[in-house]
Amino acid sequence: MIRAWSVADVRAAEGVRLGQVPDGALMQRAAAGLAAVCAAVLRDAAGGVGGRRVTLLVGAGNNGGDALWAGERLARRGARVDAVLCAAAVHAEGLAALRAAGGRTVDGADPRAAGALAAAHLVIDGLVGLGGSPGLREPADRLVAGLRRSVLRTAVADGAPAGGPRRPVVVAVDLPSGVEPDTGATPGSHVVADVTVTFGAAKPCLLLAPASRAAGRVVEVDIGLGPLLPDVAAVERLQTADAADLWPVPSPDDDKYRRGVVGVVAGSAAYTGAAVLAVGGALRAGAGMVRYAGPEHAADQVRARWPEVVVGEGRVQAWVLGPGVDPDARDGQRDVVERALTSGDPCVVDAGGLAVVPGLVAEARTGHGTALGPHVLLTPHAGEIARLLGDLGPLDGPDGSDDPGPLRADVEARPAEYAVRAARATGATVLLKGATTLVATPDGRLRSQADAPNWLATAGAGDVLAGIAGTLLAAGLSALDAGSLAALVHGRSAARASGGGPITASDVAQALPATVADLLG
Repeated sequence: MIRAWSVADVRAAEGVRLGQVPDGALMQRAAAGLAAVCAAVLRDAAGGVGGRRVTLLVGAGNNGGDALWAGERLARRGARVDAVLCAAAVHAEGLAALRAAGGRTVDGADPRAAGALAAAHLVIDGLVGLGGSPGLREPADRLVAGLRRSVLRTAVADGAPAGGPRRPVVVAVDLPSGVEPDTGATPGSHVVADVTVTFGAAKPCLLLAPASRAAGRVVEVDIGLGPLLPDVAAVERLQTADAADLWPVPSPDDDKYRRGVVGVVAGSAAYTGAAVLAVGGALRAGAGMVRYAGPEHAADQVRARWPEVVVGEGRVQAWVLGPGVDPDARDGQRDVVERALTSGDPCVVDAGGLAVVPGLVAEARTGHGTALGPHVLLTPHAGEIARLLGDLGPLDGPDGSDDPGPLRADVEARPAEYAVRAARATGATVLLKGATTLVATPDGRLRSQADAPNWLATAGAGDVLAGIAGTLLAAGLSALDAGSLAALVHGRSAARASGGGPITASDVAQALPATVADLLG
């Protein structure tokens, strides 16, 4: 499992570790790891280290020191290293070491700084670390903007590959400068890296959108912080081994009931296919049985596509409520959704089912209803979570004032914040869908999965996801595990089905068994 800790936790661990090692040892260990990654990047991108051009963007903090010391190591291996100094005072020992190794410096305000960036095979971003505020300032802002636009036009003899222009490879030190470390927000200009080398522990921004999209490939360098960090991380991400351990595999003694019966309330006159897709997601994820409770026209479609489904209500271990449901239609589905949500059974609540949630939460607040509880998994996208929080009424804002609720753009800018707020406001576990899917619990635990290709943004994909999560809840997983595991397998199934091209939701469902088999193999 990838785990990321808050700035406060990392700083506390660093403080203890610094007291255990000689002065400067921690920075040297970090710089050695950074230089090793940069050397490997240069070999891949430009054929080697010797004779290649490396430009350092150097700020005032320790990240600038890490960059300078790494630059010193690369210079001693034959690279031409230029340090662009973007602060009045930078790490003195690192700067002296770089100059002693033959490195050169240029002031960030000097016009030659942009040229050094444009000519580089590799740029090391050491502008801002954990202590910086989000957004870059001059001259870094201007230089980074120019870096994004620049392409490298170097002859093959100088080490650049044939085939025309390309831009420098950007390696960020610890995190892309300008992003918000704890929340993953990007309220101002920031570096977009190809690789981020992080020290001691991942930081939340490396797992949380939108900042995670600026991190590129993340490489962790061990500097001995592991035993000093808290047991509970700020953000977690499941990997293959975690998913394989969690996935419910039937034993020889299991029958269809022990494997889990999923009740599905889905579909409407306008969205008949949602019922077919949600049922398909549940079945192909391994449900022992699926009961479908929905309008007859949708039931006919479900029977035709999935003859193994039992139509009609009955005993279930978990519910999937709401894909394609019209909460205002007089078809009885809203009543079934409300009964299921107050039954104590684990539930996945998607799409039309989310409209029922504010009323139930309001009743629970007044003592006249049953609270949802963390066994309920809400699965909104950004627009739905904005609407849900608005319908819940004024909440306590971050500054203690009443917050009337966010706009969709607010959620997209700070998804982790709003996923956690929705979980606390409803008492349920919340899965916020997106290119990076978040799963938040009422007690503040947070997971992040980014396993899917962009092609997964297609109609009906969320219905399949709801079905997968329902099967995992019925098998006995917690809503946190069911949601994050469903997101992982859903995303990987999409990648398998896509092969780099367009897909449909049906393709994703079709790929589920093979994806699970690979996971367990």
